[in-house]
Amino acid sequence: MAFADNGDVRIYYETFGRSGDRPLLLVNGLGSQCINYRAEWCERFVSAGHFVIRYDNRDVGLSTKFDQVAPDIPGLLRALGEGRAADVPYLLSDMAADGWAVLDDLGIERAHVFGSSMGGMIVQSMAIGNPGRLLSLTSMMSTTGDPDVGQPTREAQKRIMAAPANDRDGYIAGQLAGLRIWGSPACFDEERLVANASEAFDRCFEPRGTARQMMAIIASGSRSEALRRVEVRALVLHGDADGLVDPSGGRRTAEVIAGARFVLIEGMGHDYPPQYWDQIVDLVTAHTSQVVI
Repeated sequence: MAFADNGDVRIYYETFGRSGDRPLLLVNGLGSQCINYRAEWCERFVSAGHFVIRYDNRDVGLSTKFDQVAPDIPGLLRALGEGRAADVPYLLSDMAADGWAVLDDLGIERAHVFGSSMGGMIVQSMAIGNPGRLLSLTSMMSTTGDPDVGQPTREAQKRIMAAPANDRDGYIAGQLAGLRIWGSPACFDEERLVANASEAFDRCFEPRGTARQMMAIIASGSRSEALRRVEVRALVLHGDADGLVDPSGGRRTAEVIAGARFVLIEGMGHDYPPQYWDQIVDLVTAHTSQVVI
């Protein structure tokens, strides 16, 4: 088991492939553990010439939890609406620093970074805070934090704000309910999804950590103006069937990062089932292979 330290925060990580190949850091979305980037998918990136690193964001999986802080999303929204400062345990910029800590622990100065959903927000924050360390950026099914783009459908909003489950069966049922709303419509495989949800629950169940991550997203605000000043080779991917983060969020991301390429993936929702692995790996590999160190 490998851990990187960012101050008092310990970040669990795993690697795949040879350290001399192109380093590719995978950053997870809201409440998602590193195992959500399936090992078989990571190995496809390895076969395409990458040294793959996946890790647990703070507050999920085997990384440090902020259990001393009770999440209060309604209170945060009230404070921001009244013009008061956000009182949150961390921001997306702090989560970006966790990614740097993982790379530092591996002795990697510069890397390609790939983030999905909240992970896309984190890698955007990495590009804003330390663009010189990025060889390239890929932001998938994500958004810039602007309130006029990337919003969920009403059904998806209701589902994601529902009270969290408190047991294994409830957690699995909740995962299935969400993916029926925003997952890739032609790829709903209940057996696969139940197996994945069961593995995630058994590895770590911390719904309050997910809520604290949501608070970080809300409190971090818009990144658009800062992204306009970023000079990093960027690829933006989004599924046209995404009901959780509307594709307008991906389009805005590509608009504000100079020279970014936007690819709309037909039929893909707010997930990345095996049916799309080859397409995503090919797109990312073509993107990373253009960078000459």
